[in-house]
Amino acid sequence: MTKYVISLPSGVMQVPDGQWQQVVDDSHQVIRDLKAAGAYVFGGGIDEGVEPVTVAADGAVSAPIYPPFDGGFTIIEVPTREEALHWAQRIAAACRCPQELREFMYDEES
Repeated sequence: MTKYVISLPSGVMQVPDGQWQQVVDDSHQVIRDLKAAGAYVFGGGIDEGVEPVTVAADGAVSAPIYPPFDGGFTIIEVPTREEALHWAQRIAAACRCPQELREFMYDEES
């Protein structure tokens, strides 16, 4: 089976006041459904209160050098891209914003 990441960057969710709890409830339901289907691997949000760093091959630690990776993500494992698109649509509906779907490359060592 193939693993996919479904993600959204920070700031794209535009939820009207008073509707956040419904978004939380809806998104948690999709996660429960993913788990029940055996497709959930893991997910969460990037803690933007913790400054990212770059770690070099020699162990040197410095300021970030890549574009920011922020927001939330869900990793799923499903047999077809069509099923991945289905779950991405469910998450998009729950979060009230479009989601990006990317496929992980297969590596037998990973």
